[in-house]
Amino acid sequence: MAKYALNILVLSLVLSLGSGRIVDDISFHNPQHLAGQLPRNRANMVVDQLGVNKRTLDEERDPEFWRTLARDELLKTVEKQKLNVNKAKNIIMFLGDGMSLSTVTAARILKGQRQNHTGEEDGLSFEKFPHMALSRTYCANAQVPDSACTATAYLCGIKANIVTIGVTANVEYNNCSASMDPANHVSSIAAWAQKAGKSTGFITTTTLTHASPAGTYAHVANRLYESDTDVKSYGQDPATCVDMAQQLVNDEPGRNFNIMMGGGMAKFLPKTVKDFHGNYGIREDGRNLLSKWQGMHPGGVLVSNREQLLSVNTTKVSHIMGIFNTNSMNYHAVADKSKQPSLSEMTETALKLLQRNEKGYFIFIEGGNIDTAHHENKAAMSLDETLEFEKAIQLARDMTDPQDTLIVVTSDHGHGLTINGYPGRGSSILGLNPNDLGSDGLKYSTLMYPLGHDQFADENGKRVDLEKIPRNIETIYPSFIKSNAGHHSGEDVGIFASGPFDHLFTGVLQQNTIPHLMAYAACIGDGPTMCDANQKV
Repeated sequence: MAKYALNILVLSLVLSLGSGRIVDDISFHNPQHLAGQLPRNRANMVVDQLGVNKRTLDEERDPEFWRTLARDELLKTVEKQKLNVNKAKNIIMFLGDGMSLSTVTAARILKGQRQNHTGEEDGLSFEKFPHMALSRTYCANAQVPDSACTATAYLCGIKANIVTIGVTANVEYNNCSASMDPANHVSSIAAWAQKAGKSTGFITTTTLTHASPAGTYAHVANRLYESDTDVKSYGQDPATCVDMAQQLVNDEPGRNFNIMMGGGMAKFLPKTVKDFHGNYGIREDGRNLLSKWQGMHPGGVLVSNREQLLSVNTTKVSHIMGIFNTNSMNYHAVADKSKQPSLSEMTETALKLLQRNEKGYFIFIEGGNIDTAHHENKAAMSLDETLEFEKAIQLARDMTDPQDTLIVVTSDHGHGLTINGYPGRGSSILGLNPNDLGSDGLKYSTLMYPLGHDQFADENGKRVDLEKIPRNIETIYPSFIKSNAGHHSGEDVGIFASGPFDHLFTGVLQQNTIPHLMAYAACIGDGPTMCDANQKV
């Protein structure tokens, strides 16, 4: 009888497999495994019964704790029905480059754990904004985008081809003649704001000519056309293919920016001239674009370090150009704090200057090294950059009035950072999962990447013991497939909004809709606005 029952069970499993059905849900969601209580023998484990006592906070054992939390969130949601339909005098757009939703989650946990909390219950400043949406990040010819075509979307309002900036999808990669044709140019929300008499500018932790900030001013077929030398390296003639450093200094809207801060001084200086950081420029055309900028803005100031920036009298200067490194700015965690300002310090100085304009302002502020660290698989560094970014957002909200200032926080694209396994509450987000082992009996990192530098395997493909590898903020996190760098990901990213017409940011939006919503709230640009006699959204 027992043999007959076994045969029936085997037959049913075979039929299930043949029909394509999931055979056994417990294989994927074993309750003992999820609770950290799945017994293991000594042949495939390092220590006995990892995770048997996962932590539950005492106050959270009471169901009333969760009911109170739910009621608080309900009341906050009801409050959102009181719509802010004021005209937006000011717009501040924050861009966390590569800030996937998994990055937001991990940064939230890290923020709490730095304050000796378990972390999962904490929140980032912009997560408290009243409205949010999701942004579809694909570009015109790519499922997974780069920071160039996305900048064209969220700043210029159209989707373009990958690697291009400020041009229509008629322009293909490296087709310089097409990119120089004004018929293929698209203007940015910075230009729309200038036309309305507003002050404008941008801040980045990358270079002034990097893809994201370049979306405010550039028109190029290749995001790497940062200097004439770069243009030449891609087989183009710098005499007819104008590089981005020149476009920023010479052309509108760049020449009119009141604020420009970031790195990349080498792109603006001849290779015979040393910059303020002790390195030679890279330009081969002999142009000193910094001298030209100073001549064009006699009331402006050029600063190159933190002390100079903090010494600026924002009540007397008309423009600030801050270039704080030869190349991109250093990661905040390892930078010389006496020389390199923080993103918050740059933001504070910029807003003090911009607030002088009675017609308001538009400024784009990028946490660019979130992305850089992800490319290097340095998860801890990327999360630290995210928390620095978050501080700048909180400062901006504190310095402004949500009745007249719209703040929008978003990302250009995601990164393949994953939060793995079933670690217990309060487990270090930067550490190894304390509640589970791989099938090889070794611990694995809670944070991982699909593509990257190091799979932490020996010459036979066997995983090395990560517990024996020292960890710090520069640590490279494991990846599955060997690659020269971590890559972008194609999932939707968040949009968080606070201020006039923040309720427009809801649902799943095309990324290129973002500047049109901001323009609607501020009554700028050529599209529909809240100031129209017959308002139509």
